[in-house]
Amino acid sequence: MEATIATETNGQTWSGGNNKPLGASYGKMMMWFFILSDALTFSAFLAAYGLTRFKFIESWPIADEVFTHFPFLHGVHAPMYYVAFMTFILIFSSVTMVLAVDAGRQMKQKKVTFYMLLTIIGGLIFLGSQAWEWKNFIGGSYGAVQLNDGKIIQFVDASGHQIELEKFAIASHSERTQHTKDKGLWFVKEAALPPFSVNEVIEGFKANPDITIRTEKINAETKTKTIIPREEAMAYLNEAKVVVKGANLKVNEYGKTLFADFFFFITGFHGFHVFTGVLINIIIFFNVIIGTYQKRGHYEMVEKVGLYWHFVDLVWVFVFTFFYLV
Repeated sequence: MEATIATETNGQTWSGGNNKPLGASYGKMMMWFFILSDALTFSAFLAAYGLTRFKFIESWPIADEVFTHFPFLHGVHAPMYYVAFMTFILIFSSVTMVLAVDAGRQMKQKKVTFYMLLTIIGGLIFLGSQAWEWKNFIGGSYGAVQLNDGKIIQFVDASGHQIELEKFAIASHSERTQHTKDKGLWFVKEAALPPFSVNEVIEGFKANPDITIRTEKINAETKTKTIIPREEAMAYLNEAKVVVKGANLKVNEYGKTLFADFFFFITGFHGFHVFTGVLINIIIFFNVIIGTYQKRGHYEMVEKVGLYWHFVDLVWVFVFTFFYLV
């Protein structure tokens, strides 16, 4: 019994016919298969996010109140501006990738090098921007208080605008020590201490009659969180459990912890794809410089990495829509 051995025919990877499937080379077909499988993965993540948000639609954090930072504009309320800038940069890098592929088809090495460099710079700017966005999300903006039932309440002034805990909390100057593994029970440690204790926040609240609170629940008519009258606010504060500053996988000053969980996971997963794409682009970029593809007589590798880069850009459009716009 003879074994069947696959061999190349006339320099072609495909055998068994004169035409390539769908007119694509083996490498391009494999890239399309990868993109299809990855698209299904992202679709599952976004579907899970959408279903979870629909379940908690009345108390889901409002994106315009979460993503309000802009570099070098401390204290300026700029909702979604920097996220829009990040999106523009990534889409622009997709345009430069198209130009690099087109230059490759014309066998113009210098143009391919130039446009690949712009694509890499765009990817690096996006990654840096995403890291900066994570830093602000984790660090928090205003601070809040978590109740015994796990719900979050925030503090607003007379005009209904959220205010920082630092503006009204009264520091008692008493020493607070974080519980670490070397203190008390072994293998037990406490999270980083918030800037104020619950009592300091409550005392500051009592001393400022123009401040009240708002809950996670969203008013369907005004599309804003429900503000509790001052005379009813103490009933909520009496149930205060801990002061929250920023967001992590366990607690979230903006509202539902699940929002932070999905944000970290999905944007982090996409960021990993961008990071991988930048690394691959750098490798291809140096191959272009040394003339590897010029000697081969084609720039198909640039086209294949271009498919991946366009996919990453397209996925971000959906992530941007789900997390920031809807």
